[in-house]
Amino acid sequence: MDNPYALHERPVSQASVDVRAGFILKTYGHLVAALCGFVVIEMVLFQTGVAQRIAEPMLGNWLPVLGAFMLASWGGSHLAHRARSLPVQYLALLGIVVVEALIFAPLLWVAQIQAPPGTITSAAGVSLAGFAGLTLVAFVTRKDFSFLRGVLIWGGLIAVVAIVAGAILGFHLGLGFSVLMVAFAGAAILYDTSNVLHHYPEDRYVAASLQLFTSVALLFWYVLRIFLSRR
Repeated sequence: MDNPYALHERPVSQASVDVRAGFILKTYGHLVAALCGFVVIEMVLFQTGVAQRIAEPMLGNWLPVLGAFMLASWGGSHLAHRARSLPVQYLALLGIVVVEALIFAPLLWVAQIQAPPGTITSAAGVSLAGFAGLTLVAFVTRKDFSFLRGVLIWGGLIAVVAIVAGAILGFHLGLGFSVLMVAFAGAAILYDTSNVLHHYPEDRYVAASLQLFTSVALLFWYVLRIFLSRR
């Protein structure tokens, strides 16, 4: 996981209260816009039948999809930390939203046709509630959770190794893995929210929303997988 404050830019936490408030509003406003864009893209994929065409070849082996999802999450994190100009930030955010929507399509399609009605909505609600709760913890405590960086790096590497090993050896990553990844996503949300509050520069609000979006997507993915394991 990249270190966003290695750029040595003046963090917004050192700015005035009005500037900090404006940065937070713009960051979370863009996050909401990204989530809405994700929903719209998924609706288009389902209405056009593209989601089914993407999903059907994946039904026998989900591990490549898991691998693609982890790579997309890491790629989004890297882009968030490296994109400096505003147009590049917007391009990176749009690209990650589209990529995540395509990767999510098979899982959402399976949930729609095989799980009880309301499963997707319930998983989304749990994910948003979890994100809101962890965000509140970061805002209220004002604690710098940058110490979680090492945990996230090693946890991410272990997850990738498990996914690759599963693909090679043919074993299934079950409920236990999904539960651990939900915990991992929770730690990522605390870490990312802390970075937004303490380390991101004032002009990087779009990149900050991109970072948060990838963490929300990670949480939703594994919460939904837990819901699907109950069917």
